[in-house]
Amino acid sequence: MQTAIAVPIEHVLVLAAALFLIGFTGVLVRRNVIFLLMSLEIMMNACGLAFVVAGARWIEPDGQIMYMFILSLAAAEVAVGLGLILQLERRYRHLDIDAASELTG
Repeated sequence: MQTAIAVPIEHVLVLAAALFLIGFTGVLVRRNVIFLLMSLEIMMNACGLAFVVAGARWIEPDGQIMYMFILSLAAAEVAVGLGLILQLERRYRHLDIDAASELTG
């Protein structure tokens, strides 16, 4: 019988923080809509990882429930984001985020 190897909570929270910072940097630096949406997904997954680890630490299902909410939010973000990407590509023939300010009405 094998024993489970426990990963310290600090290591996982450092990983979550690193993922969040990578996503945040991508949001600040990139001008392409696809990269912007991918960076937002990385940030949401980092938050979900922190919730799951905190729930596992206190042996409560709350972290996993919050992760389910994050997954549903990510699915909605992808649906809206793909609609925006299609509109940007149709109207301007490029995916520059600065052109999104001209999408009105």
